[in-house]
Amino acid sequence: MSIRTCLPLALAGFLTAAGAQAEDGRWQFSASFYMFMAETETAIDTATSSLDSTLTFSDALENLDFAFMGAFEAHNGQWGGLIDVLHYDLSFGTDTSGPAFSGVDTDLELNVVTIAGLYRVFEDDKTALDLTAGLRWTEVDTTLTLNPGVARGRSVSDSVDWVDAIVGARLNHQFSDRWSGTANVDWGGFDSDSETWQVLLLVNYALNDSWSLRGGYRHISFENENDGTTLNIDQSGPLFGVTYQF
Repeated sequence: MSIRTCLPLALAGFLTAAGAQAEDGRWQFSASFYMFMAETETAIDTATSSLDSTLTFSDALENLDFAFMGAFEAHNGQWGGLIDVLHYDLSFGTDTSGPAFSGVDTDLELNVVTIAGLYRVFEDDKTALDLTAGLRWTEVDTTLTLNPGVARGRSVSDSVDWVDAIVGARLNHQFSDRWSGTANVDWGGFDSDSETWQVLLLVNYALNDSWSLRGGYRHISFENENDGTTLNIDQSGPLFGVTYQF
């Protein structure tokens, strides 16, 4: 099943479930926009070569063509769902060690869409634990080019998209009326061709009943093997955002 088929079906299923259960209880929604200030490590391995590059967040800002990061959630009793979207489009150059090459240029476009359902297995006055399961679609278009030095230049490209089934858990704890914390982990990729995992730790501060600020740390990793080429992308760094609840 292609991404153009399975993602719309997953979204349609989520919306249908929301509409069906809305009659039984009160749905609560939240929309978040955030900035993921990540360091990005990219590596492409083939049978004949291996190239890698590292991009800091400050360098990413200077070389960013476009980015969007946002999430939407819905909850009704024990049930809920979420959609999270990451998009990067950037190009940058970094130095290489030694005289063989004069530097490496990286062109990277990354799209990540996560759609997951949530089921609350525990809740008291301060703490709630949700189990999560869903799909993560990843699309990567990467080109690494070694600029000539003493040696001749060379270039390696990889353009691929894939879907991983994911499972995970999310813990929320209320420290006070305004302060709370969130810990989220997930893992996916149940075959030998791809793997993804994520750790997200957040501290939330409620400005009022509708608006809250959040900040913390995120690490997300992607690996895919396609036609003898292995692509690895790791992103980690602080995250800051704002959430509106309605």
